[in-house]
Amino acid sequence: MKLTPQTIVKVEKFPYKGKLYNVTTSSGNVIVNGVLCKNSGGLGTPANLRVVAGMIHKAHMGVLFIDEIATLDPRTQQELLSALQEKKFPITGQSERSAGAMVRTDPVPCDFIMVAAGNVETVKDMHPALRSRIRGYGYEIYMNETMLDTPENRVKIARFIAQEVKKEKGKIPQFSAEAVEEIIQEARKRANRKGHLTLHLRGLGGLVRAAGDLAKEEKAELVQKKHVHGAKKLARPLEQQIADKYVERKKEYEVIVTTGKRVGRVNGLAVIGGGSAYSGILLPIEAEVTAAGKKNEIIATGKLGEIAKEAVKNVSAIIMKYFGEDIVESKDIYIQFLQTYEGVEGDSASIAVATAIISALKNIPVKQEVAMTGSLSVRGEVLPIGGVSSKVDAAIDAGIKTILVPKSNLQDIVVDEDKLKKVKIIPVTSVEEVLSYALDWAGNERLKEHIMNGKKKNGKR
Repeated sequence: MKLTPQTIVKVEKFPYKGKLYNVTTSSGNVIVNGVLCKNSGGLGTPANLRVVAGMIHKAHMGVLFIDEIATLDPRTQQELLSALQEKKFPITGQSERSAGAMVRTDPVPCDFIMVAAGNVETVKDMHPALRSRIRGYGYEIYMNETMLDTPENRVKIARFIAQEVKKEKGKIPQFSAEAVEEIIQEARKRANRKGHLTLHLRGLGGLVRAAGDLAKEEKAELVQKKHVHGAKKLARPLEQQIADKYVERKKEYEVIVTTGKRVGRVNGLAVIGGGSAYSGILLPIEAEVTAAGKKNEIIATGKLGEIAKEAVKNVSAIIMKYFGEDIVESKDIYIQFLQTYEGVEGDSASIAVATAIISALKNIPVKQEVAMTGSLSVRGEVLPIGGVSSKVDAAIDAGIKTILVPKSNLQDIVVDEDKLKKVKIIPVTSVEEVLSYALDWAGNERLKEHIMNGKKKNGKR
């Protein structure tokens, strides 16, 4: 059939796949299902007037995938909502082949299934009406970040490694069984949860390629365990590189101290980054307690977030409980997170802050070879925290000999066995246990006995 400048095309006679911009005549004027698709790209159509369909039109009768949907401009989200509701929308915009004017057609069919992705924290930035439609007519699914560490799922990781090698099209060698097991071990570590494997596969894929590159350089027939170890250093995430620089510089200027004893100074542990890109750092904390001035207050420096500030205030309840002193009313407390320009958020430094304040208040030295992490309730119970494996890793690399962690986090620690041999990890459940291991009680045995007796009276033992 020959198309004339005003040909009417009916879907019943000709299969319609939603690509109006491919239906052309010498003049570019075609009517499809009663819609005038003017200047659709005919031979006589100037470049600046050509109509190029967008993704919503190309997805007609198919699936449209949008990643990071919350980053779309609100107006664009509103237009997307209109397209979903009306199932048609004008093709509008400027042709990529032209520096000329914008063009706009009559509404063109765009009936599609939308699949959108984004981070939980950005959902609040979505257009309320668009999100309401997704909830009302579709599904909101929270994707798992980990999967159970089972033989079946370990095989899936091994299959993923094989797929990554295949994608490189012979540029990297195949993996030995030992190398595969090492990648699986890294998946356990990155899961940050005992008995689980991470589902952040993009990071693992980078590790696979880096290990393959190292093996290729050595002209090895297979990627071995040593190549995976080398790749961990080569393919460190940006957060880990920053953490390494942080520790290196702090050691150079003796900001980090891992030997001896000091009053009011504690080695806390923290992480930078998020998701699967956690990297641990040693976080020195110092405290000083003085007689109250005109204002009785707790002063903390180091760009603390709201949760961290509240955690600092909660320590006063612990001190009142064990020493009968209302330090908020009678003392000024100064807490410094040393040279923490990046800021501190969360309450995982609570036990370190409590230890530093009690050390300064009672003039009892803190063992500097000890590092600690843990949240603290107002009743003195040590609560679980996140990123424990990364924190333990950082403490070992910094030269710490003893690490105090919440007992409930003990099962979450996934660190190389060779590293674990260098350190003693002590699980703790209460602030009394933290103080008993962290402070040097020489000459203060009666005070220690008083604290531990208080614990027994409270029925915790």
